[in-house]
Amino acid sequence: MSITYPLTWPTGVTPNRARWKPRTVVAVSESPFTLVQQVYAWPGQGWAAEVDFPKLTRAQGSAFLAFLLSLNGREGTFNFGDPVATTPRGTALGTPLVDGASQTGAELATKGWTATQTGVLLAGDYIQLGSGSTARLHRVLKNVNADGSGLATLDIWPDLRSSPADEATITVSNTVGLFRLASNDMEWELSLPDFHGFTLSITEAL
Repeated sequence: MSITYPLTWPTGVTPNRARWKPRTVVAVSESPFTLVQQVYAWPGQGWAAEVDFPKLTRAQGSAFLAFLLSLNGREGTFNFGDPVATTPRGTALGTPLVDGASQTGAELATKGWTATQTGVLLAGDYIQLGSGSTARLHRVLKNVNADGSGLATLDIWPDLRSSPADEATITVSNTVGLFRLASNDMEWELSLPDFHGFTLSITEAL
């Protein structure tokens, strides 16, 4: 059977540390005479991280090694999310959906929340749009309250990658995005008596 992407993350292998390094493209031109700055924010935004794992047994390490080699460097993709933020801090009550097609930018109009709820999402919570190869991970920048009709507008980072369909599902738990390795190098460490060690540098697959 041929390998298809995105790969499924190996069962029972959980990172013990993730160093997130969000990237953005902002140009700053500074006058050498007055130090006055001109700033231009380009559209480029994306997630990157360095992920460490505890020492894995031979069985765990072998399964993860097969996963790593199946990626074939930067060719393959996989779904990955923040391991310490699998559930939102907000109440997340309701069934959130995208409210309206053709949305772009750093705001997302939503509906389907339980009406008149304070803090359905809190600053720093994640949302996911799409799934599998279309999964996109966004972080909420401000506390979110639902109005009397269950509507709420989310300020998010990064900006929307594409316009989600009206009434598209918004995932708020176990959120993931689409990632690939940041390098074609696929390395691991072996130590006695029989343990595997892995550190992955990953970047969002765009």
